Amino acid sequence: MSPRKLAPETRTALVDLAGRLLAEHGAQALSTRRIAAEAGPSTMAVYTSFGGMRGLVRAMAHEGFARLERQFGRVRHTDDPVADVLVLGHAYRHNAKANSHLYAVMFGGQSLAGFSLTEEDRQYGRYTLLTAVERVTRCIAAGRFREGDPALIAHEMWIATHGLVNLELGGYLIPPVDAERCYAALLCGLVAGAGDDAASAGRSVARAERRRRTEVEAAGDGAVEADEDPGA
Repeated sequence: MSPRKLAPETRTALVDLAGRLLAEHGAQALSTRRIAAEAGPSTMAVYTSFGGMRGLVRAMAHEGFARLERQFGRVRHTDDPVADVLVLGHAYRHNAKANSHLYAVMFGGQSLAGFSLTEEDRQYGRYTLLTAVERVTRCIAAGRFREGDPALIAHEMWIATHGLVNLELGGYLIPPVDAERCYAALLCGLVAGAGDDAASAGRSVARAERRRRTEVEAAGDGAVEADEDPGA
């Protein structure tokens, strides 16, 4: 979608506009003058809504994590806690690709308008990981993962998925070793490394892949297959 077609009336529209300018034209395009030229309002819109360009960049980071949290919120609790964790991984990857214009800003990968992430900003991002920690805790309680620190296990999974997403967004993963093939192998390795047996892990990976279509890729309309057995 062209930035010129975005409605400038909302903060979210300005955040998306700034993110797309950044993605399409680089950091030099991110200025109040350029945003005003693309969106239509005066440059005062940025100051009125965000207090200036630094505030706009901070809003981009926070909006990216807010979208990730909403994506995580669509992942169901089922009788297969390992599949639940893996669907979160699919949600993380999907959100990164759908919001690639915000992704680098979320993690401080771009230094823009003199803005740098504060510890408060980073904690805002870490908060989204609590969902993964809770799901990993269920895996341990169910005996699927070995006893351990669920926060550490969730971080290990986050680190691995984040690394793959960075390579995917950078265009480095191509056939025959493309992102889909790499991620399928990565998921199996992560689950096995956490202590699950190979047969159970394989079934959970397959369930998570089926659920990806409904809980992640079709999440915009909240679609869920009515006849899907959560434990199948």
